Order: sequence, then structure tokens, then C-alpha cells
Amino acid sequence: MAPSWRSWLANEGSKHLFLFFWLSLNVWFFWKTFLLYYQGPQYYYLHQMLGLGLCVSRASASVLNLNCCLVLLPMCRVLLAFLRGSQKVASKKTRRLLDKSKTFHVTCGVTICVFSVLHVAAHLVNALNFSENFNEDFLALNAANYRGEEKSVSYLMSVLVPGLTGVIMVLVLFLMCTASTYAIRVSNYDIFWYTHNLFFVFYMLLMLHVSGGVLKYQTNLEEHPPGCFNPNKTLRENMTVPKAFEETFPDYTTEPFPEDLSVPEPFVQNNFMRICSEEPKFQSHFPETWFWISGPLCLYCVERLYRYIRSNKPVTITSVISHPSNVLEVRMVKDDFKARPGQYVILHCPRVSALESHPFTLTMCPTDTKATFGVHLKVVGDWTERFRDLLLLHSNQDTEILPIFQQRRYPKLYVDGPFGSPFEESLNYEISLCVAGGIGVTPFASILNTLLDGWKRYKLRRLYFIWVCRDIESFRWFADLLCMLHNKLWQENRPDYINIQLYLSQTDGIQKIIGEKYQALNSRLLIGRPRWKLLFDEIAKCNRRKTIGVFCCGPNKISKILHKLSNSSNPYGTRFEYNKESFS
Repeated sequence: MAPSWRSWLANEGSKHLFLFFWLSLNVWFFWKTFLLYYQGPQYYYLHQMLGLGLCVSRASASVLNLNCCLVLLPMCRVLLAFLRGSQKVASKKTRRLLDKSKTFHVTCGVTICVFSVLHVAAHLVNALNFSENFNEDFLALNAANYRGEEKSVSYLMSVLVPGLTGVIMVLVLFLMCTASTYAIRVSNYDIFWYTHNLFFVFYMLLMLHVSGGVLKYQTNLEEHPPGCFNPNKTLRENMTVPKAFEETFPDYTTEPFPEDLSVPEPFVQNNFMRICSEEPKFQSHFPETWFWISGPLCLYCVERLYRYIRSNKPVTITSVISHPSNVLEVRMVKDDFKARPGQYVILHCPRVSALESHPFTLTMCPTDTKATFGVHLKVVGDWTERFRDLLLLHSNQDTEILPIFQQRRYPKLYVDGPFGSPFEESLNYEISLCVAGGIGVTPFASILNTLLDGWKRYKLRRLYFIWVCRDIESFRWFADLLCMLHNKLWQENRPDYINIQLYLSQTDGIQKIIGEKYQALNSRLLIGRPRWKLLFDEIAKCNRRKTIGVFCCGPNKISKILHKLSNSSNPYGTRFEYNKESFS
């Protein structure tokens, strides 16, 4: 299938338009600041001393200010959940743009790292130029008070704040950047989590970094135009003056100016001579970084405080169920907890880790008739292993469900959330295609549970549900739920409401989900991997000129295939809008 501009614009148009706006903003800030320090009269003498290093260091600083301001906003989860769930953002395309918050956060982070390197390199050039181009005429402009002071302790102390904070910030950025790589996040999530929380140290150092006041600008431009002629200074220094000044200032003439020597260019501009009445005065800049980062930083801190207060009371764990293939289901209740299908929560168990917490998609949401909500978690890694051992009475024994009188053994568990995700939109399409890979079925479980409680109040009228697993036992995680939903729709004469396709990707032969009650699922169990192109063609043919929401939670390989197919054209006029799970 060839790419369709209509499908591409529907899936990628808003994202690329936003990225183009963000990129244009960065370019504009960089170029505007570069020209200001290159051509601005208030920086004339400073630019003569430092050259292009001044322009590049300040231009990169403006880009850093912008991105240090923006990088925190995608991490304001409560704000994003509010915008997604409220009528403030009525456009579906704009709400889908909120799903790219993690991508935008990473983009801003990479930009900060790149321009930090450029900023440091430019300041190293500035430091060299400060030393080599010491200005004897305007001492206030220099970083040092006298030539050679660069080697003294007093000079080092004067530049200690911007220099030392800059070095520490570079080290913090290096740790955060390297620990954010995919390899480290997968192999040791603790390293990523702890180093990423150094962002608070980074912002505190950033506020101190800009308080050095090493770079100065000229304040008396009217009294001393840059490059002007100062007759008082000429007289004091017993210097010769141009002949043009002899008639205007006869008292200042000490000896004739050579006739064959032209008047210096700084003395003449637009056919008239610039005369200064006083020496230039210089002043350090008022730090602008405060204006950029104080708002987002306060917003983020207020949100974290709100989240801490909201999640301060532990939940009551009602049951723990051990499923095949190392999957644990935890069901719990909490006062005044409300959530929408497709949302996720962050679990924090102090007995597992004092600071570390992890996001998990809700597989069961509270309703008007029941307050229970739950999550399914795959036991992979140290945190989930320790959490499982604390929940189960014996780690080597698969306890189906723990009795109520044993609940006192459960550790304290705190729930932060809920937070929004793309899967909230699955019920807002008339037709949705949901694709899950392994444990990636969890966001769809809450949607299936919601449909089981009642599907008529939602816009959704047809659901294609495709689940790919490696082993047959994995289907038993939600086999009961799928069977109950299937039987209910048959009883209500809507068997076409949900189309279930289960794919077993690895098998030695024909297998079935054990149990007579799973007969409806066995008939929908296929061996091998889905043929995605044929599947999309079939769905497009059955839903001509319709818009279908595509939702995927699973391996990156499947996600890329679905993304590409969603952007491809088809002869039936069907449009696919692609969505993907991404925890912030």
C-alpha cells in the first residue's frame, strides 16, 4: 500500500506541525540573540574583546532557557490528565498530541545536552579571550581587575560560582543522559530512576549559575556612543587629534594631526563625527533564567506536592492472584478513587524501595456498583520480584487468591494517579482496532471490563481485538473476561460488536486453552503471527469510508508495522488513526 497524505496528515500532521513550531522557536531565539550580541551597540566593546564566542555562548544560553522551561511541562501528569479528560481540549487531534508528551520531553532533553556542550565550548573560548584581550582602557569590562590576575586566588573566587556550578551541571547532565539510554533502563531501572531525579539539583545549580555577572553591557549609550571620540581623554593622554577637531576644539589641540592620515572610521558615521561626553559605564546583566524556569518549576513542584498529598493514604489490598507466566494480579480499594478505562497508576511500596515507584495500567476500573480496581504486573526485574515475594505468603507457591483474614500480611502500598493514556480514546471511536502483544494486553483489559458493565453508553460500535502471545498459558490471564463479554454480546444479539483474534506465535503443535468454558476462544485461536497487511485490507473493506482508531501496546516491532500501515492508503477510503501506549 502506498503512503496516503490524508492518512499521514491524520496520524502525523499535528505532531510534525508542533515540532516545526518548536524548532522554529529555537532557531528564532538563537538567531535573535546571536545578532543582538553581534550588532547590539551595548555589547560593542564586549564583542570586540570576546568575538564570536560571546555571540555563540549567549545564543546557546537562550535556547537552553527555552528548553529548560519546556522540558518539565510534559512531566506534569495531573495537568495532562485533566486536559485529556476535560472539555478544555475538544479536538481529538490535539488530545492525541498530548500522547507525545514523553517524546517531546526526550526531544527537549537531548536539545539541552547538545546546546550545553556548545555553551561550554563557547565559554572556554571566552575565558581564553578574557585573558589574551585584557582591556586597559575599560577595566570594568574585564573579568579580571588587572592583567595577570587570572592566575590569582581572588580571580578564581570571582568566577567560582558560574564556573563551578557549570562544571557540576555538565556532570549531572552527563549522568542523566547516559542513564536514560535504553540499555541501562532495561538492565537496571534503578540507575535511571535515581539519576533522573537529579534534575532538581540541576535546576538549583542553574539558578546559581546565572548569578556570576561576568559578562557586562554598556549602560550610557547616549553619553558614550560605541567607538566615539573623547576629546577630554585625548587631552589628558597628550594625543594628536584629527584636523576636523581643531576648529571645534581649539583648546584641545596639542600638535597637528598628519594631513595624509585619514580620520579613523570610529570617529565618523553617516558623515558626522560622534563625540562622547563621558567614559563608558558597564553593568552586569540581571539573570533572565529565573523568568524562564520559575513558572514551570513551581508548577511541577505544586503538582508533585498535590500528588504526594493525594497518594499519602495507603490502599487496601483485597486480593492477590498469581497467573501463569509470572504475572501477578493485585486488586485493591481506595476511598474516592475514580479512573477511566485505559488510564494508569504509579505504585509505590516502601518495603520494596523507599523512593522507587513504577507505572502500571489499570486492568479493572472502579464503577458505580463496585469500588475495586486492579493491575496486572509481569514479574521481570528486582522491583517486581521483591513486590511479589512480599505479597505472596510463600514465593515458591502459586497462591490462587489469598483469604481475607490473611490481609494483615500485605505490605503498605500507595497509589499515585490515575493518569491519562492514549487508550482512553478507544471508546470515542465508532470502530477501534486494539492490538496487544503479551502483557501489553493490560490497557485493553480495563476497556473490556468496562464494556462488560455496559457498552451502549459509549460511541464504540465495533471492536477488533487482536492478542499475540508466545505461550498458550498467557491467554488465561483474561480468558474468563473475554468469554463473559463474548457470551453477553451473543445474548444481546450483538455478536458482531467484538471480533476476537488470538495468535499463538510459538508452538510445537495444535494447542487449546484448557477448559470447556473456553470453547469460544479456542475457535478464535490461530497459530503463527498475524498477516498485518491482509488484516488491514480486510478491516478497511468491511468499514468503507470510516475512521478507525488503531491502538497498540506491545513490542516495538509490531508498533512500527502498525504505524506504517496506518499511514498507508487503501482503495476503500478507510482512514486509520494510530495510537500507541507511552508512559510519561
